[in-house]
Amino acid sequence: MTVDAVDEPFRTQLTVRLRDGHALLGVDLPRPCAFTSGGDIDILWMGPDEYLVLGPPLSRESGDLEAELSRESGVLAVVDVSAQRNVVRLTGEHARDVLAHGCSIDLEASPPGTCVQTLLARTGIVLMVREEGFTILVRQSFSDYFKAWLADASLEYVS
Repeated sequence: MTVDAVDEPFRTQLTVRLRDGHALLGVDLPRPCAFTSGGDIDILWMGPDEYLVLGPPLSRESGDLEAELSRESGVLAVVDVSAQRNVVRLTGEHARDVLAHGCSIDLEASPPGTCVQTLLARTGIVLMVREEGFTILVRQSFSDYFKAWLADASLEYVS
């Protein structure tokens, strides 16, 4: 198989608004249109003072993650948006080709660490470019449509 799409386990997703700062939870803040990672945490740049923190699946520890973020210097607000988006990993030799069917982002010019909000097949997504493929965050209400589109766009690449 040259394309593989896998749902990630339900991940903690916290929107963080900052007044100032250079790091969250010991992970450097990303530059615009990028993400940074440390341990099991990803921090995505969403806007000039807004970040999305992806953590491990919801658990007692993730509640602690929200509280820990609230105590960080420069944090104005932390909102749990975990139920808002599903997370899909797309990997394989033709993952980039599949995305090109419905995405206007030049993925050839997007190095690992890139993170953008864009449309994929008329569906708003957050796209993370990783060394091993892509992580796609899609709104829960569009998830069934997105998965059907992804299956159709992948047909020519699946053996």
